[in-house]
Amino acid sequence: MSAILLQHRATATDRTPTPRQTRAMRIAYLTTEYPKVSHTFVRREIAELERRGHSVERLSIRPPGGALVDPADQDEASKTLFCLKKSKLKLLAHAAGWTIRRPFRFASAVGTARRFYRKSDRGFVRHVAYLAEAAYLANYLRAKGIAHVHVHFGTNAATVAVLMKALAGITYSMTVHGPGEFDAPVGLSLAEKVAGSSFTAAISHFGKAQLQRWVSPEHWDRIHVVRCTVNPDFLAPPPSLDPTSDQLLCIGRLTPQKGQLLLLDAFAKLAASGSPGRLVFAGDGELREQIERRILRNGLSERVAITGWLSERQVREQIARSRAVVLPSSAEGLPVVLMEAMALGRPVVSTHTAGIPELVKQGENGWLVPAGDLESLTEALIELMATAPSDLRRMGMCGRQRVEKQHNSIAEGEVLERLLQACSR
Repeated sequence: MSAILLQHRATATDRTPTPRQTRAMRIAYLTTEYPKVSHTFVRREIAELERRGHSVERLSIRPPGGALVDPADQDEASKTLFCLKKSKLKLLAHAAGWTIRRPFRFASAVGTARRFYRKSDRGFVRHVAYLAEAAYLANYLRAKGIAHVHVHFGTNAATVAVLMKALAGITYSMTVHGPGEFDAPVGLSLAEKVAGSSFTAAISHFGKAQLQRWVSPEHWDRIHVVRCTVNPDFLAPPPSLDPTSDQLLCIGRLTPQKGQLLLLDAFAKLAASGSPGRLVFAGDGELREQIERRILRNGLSERVAITGWLSERQVREQIARSRAVVLPSSAEGLPVVLMEAMALGRPVVSTHTAGIPELVKQGENGWLVPAGDLESLTEALIELMATAPSDLRRMGMCGRQRVEKQHNSIAEGEVLERLLQACSR
């Protein structure tokens, strides 16, 4: 058993922070919507910083949409300040207070909001709201004695962080995931956000390269790779692969970019070839009705199921029952569900998209196909179903070793801590 795995198993059961030479920090985490069922990586990142002895204030622009099924997410919701739970009048009153106390700073923030608005398609009223949210949160953080905020995603929460810096001098850093930020870098003023940050983390080398496309080379030294990680529970001894399992599992939001409709068509071809197999979609989203209609149209009601959102425990159980995890995305950052599947010793099928090839290696721990290529995806599924269980186990163990090395919560937490400590100094 590797030293990394032993370290993970120890921290899964003993979460007491070890004595550190660096001083404890008080920082805030800001997201647009937290906790969110598909963003458990933010929760793990906060947990690792707290394990290291730091204090993290959780801030979210709005409450999560829909029910939270995971008890850990429910607990996080109870610890989070939701900006938009405050009345609009209260938010505007905080903004008005800045015009009286710090008129020059407020004017600077208005100028920043105006620049962002002119590039954006989100409208003038939305940017007035961002300014009011920034005024309220800046007052809240000043009262708490917190001078730095870390933002996940370079979208509207990052805009609020930029405005807080203009108003109150509160510094910010951010993690950029993609693909949303890379779809609209100009409209999101992404280059200006990176330039104004204490540092910007990309979750993959692909993400770092995309940021470098839009950011002046003089600011490239602000960009660092800090990878998402898996819950240490996923690195406990993996469940044995059932040699009779014919279940394929697809985890994630039911949305066009995840490729579920393409997967259904490929699975229909697999079924027509006479191959056994059962397909499970674990998740929910705007594409659910279309997926259900296509299941009926292809006569797959007995072989395809949709579970809805699952807790982390239920996700682990579904992966344990599966032969492999399939995610044929057309646009991505770097999916944590692939890391989780590989950590549990299951091979994966995915696409040559974004940071995925940094994790998935063709023939070594899974299959990689061109995004949107139905024939290649079908061939990969047929090959997967024909692969001997012993070879699937070998591939699964190769994937697990890669996750242990690249997505270790302790190692990545240390990188992030070091960057945040530099901000606090």
